[in-house]
Amino acid sequence: KLPNLLSPDLLMDMDKAVTRVVHALSKNENILIYGDNDVDGITGTTLLVEFIRLLGGNAYYYVPHRTTASPSMISDAITYALEKECKLLITVDCGITASKEIEEVVKHNIDVIISDHHEPTDKIPNCIATLNPKLINSMYPNRDLTGVGVAFKLAHALTNHLVSTGKISSSMIDLKRFLDLVALGTIADMGALKGENRVLVRYGLKQFSQTRRVGLLKLMEICEVKPSEVSTADIASKIAPRLNSLGRIADPLKGVELMLIHDSVGAAHLAQELDDNNTKRQQIERRDSEDIESYIHSHPQILKEKALVLHSDKWHPGIIPILAARLSKQYNRPTLIIAVEGGIGKGSIRTIPEFPLLSPLRNNHSLLMNFGGHDFAAGLMIKEENILKFKKSFIETANKTLNNDDLLPKLHLDARVQFEDLTFEFLDSMQLLEPYGTGNPPPILYTDVTQAWPPKVVGKTHLKLYLEQNERMLEGIGFGLSAHRSKLTKKNLSLQIAFTPHVNVFLNKSSIQLLVKDFKLK
Repeated sequence: KLPNLLSPDLLMDMDKAVTRVVHALSKNENILIYGDNDVDGITGTTLLVEFIRLLGGNAYYYVPHRTTASPSMISDAITYALEKECKLLITVDCGITASKEIEEVVKHNIDVIISDHHEPTDKIPNCIATLNPKLINSMYPNRDLTGVGVAFKLAHALTNHLVSTGKISSSMIDLKRFLDLVALGTIADMGALKGENRVLVRYGLKQFSQTRRVGLLKLMEICEVKPSEVSTADIASKIAPRLNSLGRIADPLKGVELMLIHDSVGAAHLAQELDDNNTKRQQIERRDSEDIESYIHSHPQILKEKALVLHSDKWHPGIIPILAARLSKQYNRPTLIIAVEGGIGKGSIRTIPEFPLLSPLRNNHSLLMNFGGHDFAAGLMIKEENILKFKKSFIETANKTLNNDDLLPKLHLDARVQFEDLTFEFLDSMQLLEPYGTGNPPPILYTDVTQAWPPKVVGKTHLKLYLEQNERMLEGIGFGLSAHRSKLTKKNLSLQIAFTPHVNVFLNKSSIQLLVKDFKLK
């Protein structure tokens, strides 16, 4: 039994959702699980399909292709649902802003349960049940559940009901088997690792060492990640990008297939396909990123505005979320990237804490075909003819809302330490704070040091620093700091550094290394 988990019955409409799914199971109805095409949607879809099949139910799944799906979010799935004679459709990680599309599904005599975690609009879709911790009247204490988290809550509530009514034994389903999926989706979707999410991810990471998912094991093998040692960083930087590559440039249905497959040979083939797609995604990303940077370099005046809005018919729509996130961080301002194709623009927005997104999106809804997401990451669809009008309004709002200080990057420092404090025992104690991630970042410490000798550039964009304090020498690595090397060319410079310590293992030898986040000359 997991500690500190909230009762799934606290979610609004959970009783209605449970009743409808139990009815579908008892009548042997076909159920379609419709998921979003990112890792959160893929893992949540996998979870519900596997869960319903374990109960003996008939579960099918559908995940839309990002580049071929029509502007209507669910219309592409209706034909499939009718073909499979599905009487119930359950969304995962989507649906809360799709009132018109849900109405269309219901017209075909298909009941709908929405499970989502995105911010709702004023109009909630008319359906059997809406499971979302962000509903206005929701009393659920954890607003930070991700899509896969809401799916897990539905499975949890169904298990409780079926056990309490004697329909299944308590030993029939062990919900812990799904926690690897919950951890994977939550980390990939940058769910806040606080409270209940922290419990789910902590135990989910442990579940990786026991997972029976052949496809996931093959994917970890390609990523060179040991199941017994998987970390949030491994998921965020190695596993999730490969799964996400399907939704970005290929067929995300294969992600669900990989998570469900039992055949080792087929799993190896699918995992390799994911890896190949990720390599292709990186190439496209590099191409589009260079094109955008070239444009910004030749049009420096656009950085005088407090928001960055760029559009083109050259960029791949599956890559723009990555580009928006990177540029928003690089220039520390709200950033909207729009890929235009066939007169329709698909946009992705990322922002800074001082400028939540949903209010300006709602204020300009008449210019948009649709939009959805959170205050700090959102997506939209817009007719090409309305892009310049929306751009003008969005930038004007940012210019009025933000001041120059808001555009300065900020680093939260947790504590001052000395090199003598940085022992292996100290780093062991820091592990109690894990898992690290959104909402629970690794501690950033700071101290005053002397530079023993000038740093080296490694990997083109990183700096290797040689730092000394009270006759103790430690090595530092500054990711992405190579542009600042010119400030550090002299020996014996006095610096104040902000860093996170970690244990570096090289040739089976462990040493303490400093991950330098920033520095200033004293």
